[in-house]
Amino acid sequence: MPVESSPSVKAQHNDASFANIWAELKWRGLVHISTDEVELEKALSGEPLSYYCGFDPTAPSLHLGHLVQLLTMRRLQLAGHRPIGLVGGSTGLIGDPRPTSERTLNTKETVAEWVGFLQAQVSRYLDFDGTNPAQMVNNLDWTAPLTAIDFLREIGKHFRVGTMIKKDAVSARLNSDAGISYTEFSYQLLQGLDFLELFRKYDCTLQTGGSDQWGNLTAGVDLIHRAEGRSVHAIGTPLITNSDGSKFGKSEGNAIWIDEKLTSPYEFYQFWLNTADADVVERLKVFTFMSREEIEDLGAAVSERPHLREAQRALAYDVCSLVHGTDVTDKVIAASSAVFGRGDVTGLDEATLKSVTAELPRGSAQRGATVVEVLVASGLVPSNSAARRTIGEGGAYVNNVKVADADAVIDDTELLHGRYLLVRRGKRNLAVVEVGMETAGGR
Repeated sequence: MPVESSPSVKAQHNDASFANIWAELKWRGLVHISTDEVELEKALSGEPLSYYCGFDPTAPSLHLGHLVQLLTMRRLQLAGHRPIGLVGGSTGLIGDPRPTSERTLNTKETVAEWVGFLQAQVSRYLDFDGTNPAQMVNNLDWTAPLTAIDFLREIGKHFRVGTMIKKDAVSARLNSDAGISYTEFSYQLLQGLDFLELFRKYDCTLQTGGSDQWGNLTAGVDLIHRAEGRSVHAIGTPLITNSDGSKFGKSEGNAIWIDEKLTSPYEFYQFWLNTADADVVERLKVFTFMSREEIEDLGAAVSERPHLREAQRALAYDVCSLVHGTDVTDKVIAASSAVFGRGDVTGLDEATLKSVTAELPRGSAQRGATVVEVLVASGLVPSNSAARRTIGEGGAYVNNVKVADADAVIDDTELLHGRYLLVRRGKRNLAVVEVGMETAGGR
């Protein structure tokens, strides 16, 4: 069942920027390829239409690439059109062909579980009330009852193999050593069937997706034309890349997920905060609902006072709020300030503390250790004598409190969540020391 939309997303409302949604999408750089532009603009400017975007449960969470689609869906809904969120319980069992190699098929039980996860995530970005309420569907509902014979007779007969092998992903695999299985080769038929089913049931006339999905999007367009004699539309959004050519949405080789259990809100916020000056304006266009005037003002700030990173802060706050809510975002900012700015760290919950300090150097010490021993254990000083010198110069801090007595013993009441100490030398050298159960000097 759909869950309630995120308050931060639901707060977005119709305004002048959505009077011409096609122009808005173009200005934000969200149209890389589409069917007939003139007809599509006319359709989007007319009576409300139904449109859909599909998400396959090939992982337990959506990531930043999917967020482009979720926010595009939201923009179209704000313009008065009716969204259909599709989570692929059947296509998720197959997997969209990757350009390089065959996917590993997940179990039916795993896919079913992930369908529920993704439906909840998609639902947060759509409004299921009002005059143009969203629908949530699962393509397993109409593919499961089909026999193989029915599928081949009713759907397969409309596809031409010559056209299918020209699709980019299929062509790449056919020319690789890995080849492609009939299972993945058939994926485009299943996605085409989705569009046809939604066209018949909801009069859905537009599909959106990433430009790398264009072959699958047009499979549905062609199928509806052949089976129903009607013209429908598709929009392919651009694949987001960084200005230096690196892949967007990756951090240390890992995807940035919108599930806080896979990517913490702090890590998520920091990802956006670290956006390069050359990329930040385009990110504001794609990932926020800020007006043109607001984005242009932030663009000017990047040019005139880049050291203040105003645009990056606005971007990080907006996107983190959209995904995790304003309360969590405010908490992340406060936690970062507490850890890195001499604030009170004793009020941070353990999950937030661990997230904010995840990339800091770490050491371990026994219970009953002295401040000198903790400083050495942190790795911030090389020896006891160096630790004493740092303390004497007023440059040693434990939990952001300056240490004056080199022989002071760490009391259990000072441990954060019963086990952690935040140790700092000078203004910027930080580390975490985890204190164990043993006492200094032996058992």
